[in-house]
Amino acid sequence: MPSVKGVSDLRVYQLSLRLLDKIYDVAYAIPHIKFRTQLINSSEAIPPLIGEGFSRQRNPADAARFYEMAMAESDEVVIHLTKAIILSRRFRKIPKGACESIVEKYTELSKQLNSLRQTWRRFAEPANSYIKKKSVN
Repeated sequence: MPSVKGVSDLRVYQLSLRLLDKIYDVAYAIPHIKFRTQLINSSEAIPPLIGEGFSRQRNPADAARFYEMAMAESDEVVIHLTKAIILSRRFRKIPKGACESIVEKYTELSKQLNSLRQTWRRFAEPANSYIKKKSVN
């Protein structure tokens, strides 16, 4: 298993950067400037949030919080792209198939970010909180 030396080694980070090109292609086909800007802003926010989470490894709760914010931005991209799919019926310039494909990729990114967040949350729990949970059941 390869070791992670920096944020650029994280697959979620790499994926979030690769998806930006696809977002720009779709976004510039959207005629509404405000909507286009929201889509771009959400997608551009993800890599820095992942980077911030990675840099907070000494504080697992902080790391988890930044991964959660990245996941929220990814989910927001899915919502904006779903609106773009609806708009594609009226504005033929918006590529419906590309939007659907990107939705799948961002849904997968959100799942990966959630997994990363949950892992860091477990590190943040005090050692005896796990023991207490086990003894209650």
